Amino acid sequence: MNNTSIGHHISEQFNKELEDMRNHVLTMGGLVEEQIENAIKAFATADVELAEQVIKQDNQIDALEIALDRECMEILALRQPTAFDLRLLITMFKTINELERVGDLAEVIAKMAIVTSEVEGHPHAPYYEIQHMADLIKGMLHDALDSFARMSLDEVPAITARDELVDREYASIIRQQITYMMEDARNIKRTLNVLWTVRSLERIGDHACNICEHLVYMIKGEDVRHTSHEELEKKVKGE
Repeated sequence: MNNTSIGHHISEQFNKELEDMRNHVLTMGGLVEEQIENAIKAFATADVELAEQVIKQDNQIDALEIALDRECMEILALRQPTAFDLRLLITMFKTINELERVGDLAEVIAKMAIVTSEVEGHPHAPYYEIQHMADLIKGMLHDALDSFARMSLDEVPAITARDELVDREYASIIRQQITYMMEDARNIKRTLNVLWTVRSLERIGDHACNICEHLVYMIKGEDVRHTSHEELEKKVKGE
């Protein structure tokens, strides 16, 4: 299914409202993706100025959430949509919420960047493991938003399958950081900051999966939350 699903109403104004709403959600998604990119860069390079920029940008994300929530509610009240249109609006409403929470997690990473930069002896290490995990979750979120833009489920199973790779990376980094703490107690503070950061990254991957699940509901009318990846794949394929 693609974006031709929007535009089949008698009211051209309703078509425009739905299309504008979807574009606004994608704009918010783009801002959140930028926020994640900058937060990770700030953490890896101990760039306090960039981290502060990420924190300030969260106000913009919060304002967008409020504005888009209001826009969704107005369309629901005035148009009283049914069937696919109703599921579309519900999905956009939920996606907005997922993106706002991702923005909050990017803010957490930015705050950890500031705290870590103040740790005595911080080597400004590139944190290759964290960057690799970040690349995975950024790809998941980008592809989830792309699927939303195209109203297509083609890539959804592949996107959600990547969450297992993220979980493996997360577990590996935790084991590594625990070893660092055991080797030298002076590493404890820095290690805790790293653990907060990777936990935030892991949660971002979960939110990307949630967006995919909302998309399945919108297109198939099936609630696939709390189901296995195999069940989700079957629903997507119509089995």
